[in-house]
Amino acid sequence: MKSLDEAPGSERDRESKNPERGNRYETSHYKSALLSDPWKPCRRPRAIVKEWLLTLRCCLGAMCGMEWYSYAALGIVMAFLSFLMDLSVTKLLSAHQWLYMKLEGNSLLQFVCWTLYPACLCAVASSFSHNICPFSTGSGIPEVRTMLSGIEMPHYLSLTNMFAKFLGLICTLAAGSTVFLGKVGPFVHLSTMVGSYLSKFFTPVQANKKDKAAGEMLVVAAAVGVASCFGAPVSGVLFSVEVMSSHFALTHYVPCFFAAACGALTFRLFTVWSGDEETLQALFKTNFPTALPFYPLEILLFAFLGLLCGAASCCYLSCHRWILQFTKTNPVFIKMLATEKGLYSGMVAFLLASVTFPNFAGQYMASKYTMKQLLTSLLDSRQWSSQFHNASVHLEPEPLLEWSSPGSPVYLPLAFFLLMKMWMLVLACTLPVPAGYFMPVFVYGAALGRLHAEGVAYVFSSGVTSGQQWASINPGGYALAGAAALSGAVTHTLSPALLAIELTGQFSHAGPVLLATLLANALARSGHRSSFYDALSVSKRLPHLPSLKRACPQLPSVAVGQFLGVKPIQLQKAAGPAEIEHAVKTSSQTQIPVVDSHESPILLGFVLRSELRIFLRHAAAETLEKHLDEVCCVRPASVLLSPHSTVQEAHGVLSLVGDQTLYVTERGRLVGLLTWSEMKKILEDLAREI
Repeated sequence: MKSLDEAPGSERDRESKNPERGNRYETSHYKSALLSDPWKPCRRPRAIVKEWLLTLRCCLGAMCGMEWYSYAALGIVMAFLSFLMDLSVTKLLSAHQWLYMKLEGNSLLQFVCWTLYPACLCAVASSFSHNICPFSTGSGIPEVRTMLSGIEMPHYLSLTNMFAKFLGLICTLAAGSTVFLGKVGPFVHLSTMVGSYLSKFFTPVQANKKDKAAGEMLVVAAAVGVASCFGAPVSGVLFSVEVMSSHFALTHYVPCFFAAACGALTFRLFTVWSGDEETLQALFKTNFPTALPFYPLEILLFAFLGLLCGAASCCYLSCHRWILQFTKTNPVFIKMLATEKGLYSGMVAFLLASVTFPNFAGQYMASKYTMKQLLTSLLDSRQWSSQFHNASVHLEPEPLLEWSSPGSPVYLPLAFFLLMKMWMLVLACTLPVPAGYFMPVFVYGAALGRLHAEGVAYVFSSGVTSGQQWASINPGGYALAGAAALSGAVTHTLSPALLAIELTGQFSHAGPVLLATLLANALARSGHRSSFYDALSVSKRLPHLPSLKRACPQLPSVAVGQFLGVKPIQLQKAAGPAEIEHAVKTSSQTQIPVVDSHESPILLGFVLRSELRIFLRHAAAETLEKHLDEVCCVRPASVLLSPHSTVQEAHGVLSLVGDQTLYVTERGRLVGLLTWSEMKKILEDLAREI
């Protein structure tokens, strides 16, 4: 993170000139701060305990850097939180199903139970988030992307936000598949909050990485969030690279993989220790044929599925952008979302639950299944159409219990599911609750791939030819490819292809899955269309330049000189104590520019604020008046900008130089300066123009 806080004083500056002396000073200062508290009781026992802690710190630091322990701790903590959340949601869903089954025979009471349970949970989640921390609603990924781009947003990393997001997300997920929302986005946000606090905890014992520890920890946390949700470390890191960071440093790869592996392994171990699984295995069990998983002719079918998913993603993203714009402009929605968020969430959840009532339209869309059961059933390798037409089979297999409807083919429930879930998911995106939107799209893509495969199986009832033999279609492989293709097209990423393979362990379908995802991405990105997260960033008017660039390509080309404010405080090289004291009092910058003279403001460089304070102390003790250039070191500016430089160029330079101040000059004359705070204001102004 790019901090704008004031630079340390003269002691820190002298330490930087003498590293060995600075390290000795830091160690002695750290020990004295721990051991010298004369006013507290039990000084001797406390001193012994703290001495042991210091010894333990030295031993741990001798094996590897302390930052690696923080990465491991982040992965373990997030895996525990993910397991705890899944356990809580499972208990709440089981309670709902138990109550619904107990009311069997009374349709009215079953309807009340089916609708009011998720409606109350969504109302509680919305009211809780609104009253405790309004920043906890939504996905959280657009805000994390903005913070990783260099913009400070401390409210989104607060402890109250973490508490409200965690409990609110449990309530949202417990509403079940009627609301059809997931947990990936909010969990990535939770991971960054935990990473921020772990960074603050481990930073005092890290001697060399104090400045960049926080920013690196946030990048690592983004990968850990996905890995802890599904136990998929590699796709978690790729997701962090694609979605989160516009400038991903190569040095972040190893920490990301290490923390993601710790989180994924711990999450899998928790499922084993709880008795849910016997050993470490894929999260979604599949039984695809391994000898001949697919035939060469099916590559064309997978390619067509990719184009179909790309078209579906364009339709979904268009509806999503429309509903976001509608809720921002419609007076009724504006009033309800501003004052009655709990009531609005309850009403929308009640509507969605009414549509999915099993004795009504829900019987045609497998409404009794949870998200995991939906995906597991869609990944079944058997052809449902052949199961329906087999009159000798009296007992339906497990995946068909909710998808079968008397007197209708299997295509109708799948088509009805796709038709209804499209508008229901778009409407659910307006709920002001902590919720993720990745997994619902993933399941929707699996249903689209399943329908495509069942249709192909019906057309080629004898199988797909390959040489002299005929082979039956494996619908589960198409469902897997459809899930990866649609979710990748909606988010404009390729990581869902790897995620689909890691979730199922079906590496035999890596080629078709990747092909479908690439074609879906190509169609979704055509015409400079914004991704799902870009649309959220623009709707929330977040200062995230890549999102603004996709929404309005000409905005980043605006000259930075149009946004320069008043001329910054500057010092001439012959400045005396009075002028320097005035500059220190009126300017809050850590670097104050130095010019040749006020009449000829040619930029010579900058001087640190800490050096100016030392100069003032020495000037007060001495009788002989000295000038600035005689005492202070004027450092040359490494990077200069022109007023005609674009906002995109300035943003890129700021991302590379870190927390340095950029000076804007015209023919050598200083006309302004640019920091991350000014860049945030510029991007916010650009966001308002969209």
